[in-house]
Amino acid sequence: MERSGPLPPDLRPAGELAPSIALPWIVKLRYGVLAGQALLILLAYFVLEVELPLGWISIPLALVAGSNWLLSRRIQEFSDRRYLGSLLALDIICLTALLSLTGGPHNPLTLLYLVQITLSAVILSREWTWALGILSTIGFGFQFLVYVPVPMLNVHHMHGGFSPHLYGMWIAFAAAALLITIFIGRVSDALRRREQDVLLLQAQLAKHERLASIITLAAGAAHELGTPLASIAIASRDLELHATGASKDQDVTEDARLIRGEVDRCRAILRQMSERGAELPGEAPVRLDLAELLDEVRMSAADDQRSRIKICVAGENQSALLPAEAARRALATLVKNALDASTDREAVSLTAEATEEKIRFAIIDAGCGMSQETMNRLGEPFFTTKEPGQGLGLGIFLVQGFAERFHGSLFFESEKGRGTKATLELPLIRP
Repeated sequence: MERSGPLPPDLRPAGELAPSIALPWIVKLRYGVLAGQALLILLAYFVLEVELPLGWISIPLALVAGSNWLLSRRIQEFSDRRYLGSLLALDIICLTALLSLTGGPHNPLTLLYLVQITLSAVILSREWTWALGILSTIGFGFQFLVYVPVPMLNVHHMHGGFSPHLYGMWIAFAAAALLITIFIGRVSDALRRREQDVLLLQAQLAKHERLASIITLAAGAAHELGTPLASIAIASRDLELHATGASKDQDVTEDARLIRGEVDRCRAILRQMSERGAELPGEAPVRLDLAELLDEVRMSAADDQRSRIKICVAGENQSALLPAEAARRALATLVKNALDASTDREAVSLTAEATEEKIRFAIIDAGCGMSQETMNRLGEPFFTTKEPGQGLGLGIFLVQGFAERFHGSLFFESEKGRGTKATLELPLIRP
């Protein structure tokens, strides 16, 4: 079953976007490291006349060059963390093979292992950083067992083994990798959490700005359209009286009544917009009996729909401190949406459950359900799946704003053909 929460689906912090952002630079970095390694090998072989197995050395270099060329051609497909982590792991394996063919632990380029670990600590997750750190330490230690000796580099080679200096380098490398993994990883995690908080705050501010614009729109519409609608209502009333008394024209009478009915409908919509827009965020909470609250929500529905609303309160004599009018309005909106999504014979369940920490209201219908694309847009102002004229697309947006103002949450669970469940959770307000 699909589930949607109050956060926008495109709210992605830089911690998740870092691999795709850093990937072009990593391609350039790999080409630079590859060119530097090839230049040093050629310099040692042709200038310093060091005997090196160039044929074997070319294999890891070609593997890195080929993978980097493929990465640059299909960079959008490899922006996931798994691909980038696998790429860094491949670099560590190729570096291990290259170092083993050029002196093993005697080669001073062993410090290049730290490049992959540092990149992982900044860009990837903590798990990838630990994995790459362990792989690098194993790769460094592997060179003590299997390596091609280079006489020019065997300064620290002793009869019967290696000098303590080389073993000390291995231990120092392991310590440096551990410190990078722990401290840089923690700093990166802290920065990502801080950035997530900033993004959440920006999303809340954007919602409040949209709500303020909607309130202004509702107040302006009610003010500007109220006077002409009142004039139309008076004129249609006079027309109906004239058609009934003087001309006795039944068609004109019905047209006049139709005009009056539509005018009343427009005024009701404007009044509803004005009431919702004027909802006070600072409404004082009062002690409410949950069973009575749910019954009031049911009685607010149309007469022919009340029998379809099945209410249930978990436990007896359940009560809580809640902003009364805001809670009724929010639940009534969710129930109305559930009724609209169901057929005329299907029941809608409205339940309430109070725990030690929160109150959970659940509204369940047996309608046709929603797709994930529709659920991703729930809460957007003026987005509605109803027919034109049946809704303004503001109900879920206002309920979501109500939940967030009281540090609660609103989320939906739905499946095509299986109905929808809306859950409104509010923290308990202590006296």
